[in-house]
Amino acid sequence: MSDDVRDWWATSIIDMEPGRIALRGHPIEELIGNIGFAEMIWLMIRGDRPTEGQAALFEAALVSAVDHGPQAPSIAAARMAVTCGLPLNNAMASAVNMLGDVHGGAGEQAVELFQRAADHQGPLEVALDDWIAEHGKIVPGFGHRFHKPIDPRAPRLMELVDEAVLGGVCEGQYATIGQQLEAELTRRKGSPIPMNIDGATAVIYAELGFAAPLARGLFCLSRSVGILSHAWEQSQQGGRNKGPTPPKYRWTYTGV
Repeated sequence: MSDDVRDWWATSIIDMEPGRIALRGHPIEELIGNIGFAEMIWLMIRGDRPTEGQAALFEAALVSAVDHGPQAPSIAAARMAVTCGLPLNNAMASAVNMLGDVHGGAGEQAVELFQRAADHQGPLEVALDDWIAEHGKIVPGFGHRFHKPIDPRAPRLMELVDEAVLGGVCEGQYATIGQQLEAELTRRKGSPIPMNIDGATAVIYAELGFAAPLARGLFCLSRSVGILSHAWEQSQQGGRNKGPTPPKYRWTYTGV
């Protein structure tokens, strides 16, 4: 085979030929049964193996975001897709494609905010003001439209971060930034603005050294578990052409 064909794609992720598969330099048969799925995700993305503490913290973040019910647009889309006759893979693709900047992107944005605050030479308040001036008043990673006063997932994740810091797994820089931002937002609002799931997982991904765009990709992987579960459940329940509301309800018409 000529070099221009061999070099059309270049990858350090997989080396494969008939009878042999190696992922990041590890023969697949040595990985099967010896590495967990969360560790495999880490290995594939980053090329190295996580420590036991890193793997545990990483897996906790992945577990925390698997589902948020049919009121979440992506989950609703998966269920509606199944009632339209689509198979599971199409339902999952429809749902994942809805995970954009507004629904599904806050984790990535929170990592960007935390990293910007870490790199900022001045007071954290100034870094926050700069972010708001550029992105608007909604600060990713804090507050929740449904879980009030507290998103139950965030405190548990932050507890695990604290344990990881004590165990030398991570340094705690981004955990501190997250807590400082929470305190500043609460001061400005005059009422509690606690960290939510996006903020807590962003702390973990930043502490573990993941680039901000990967936070969204990892969220998609995590939420895919819930998406698959709901799509499968809907396929067992049946139903045809279910829309976002029961047929007896009508939209508001604003035309002539």
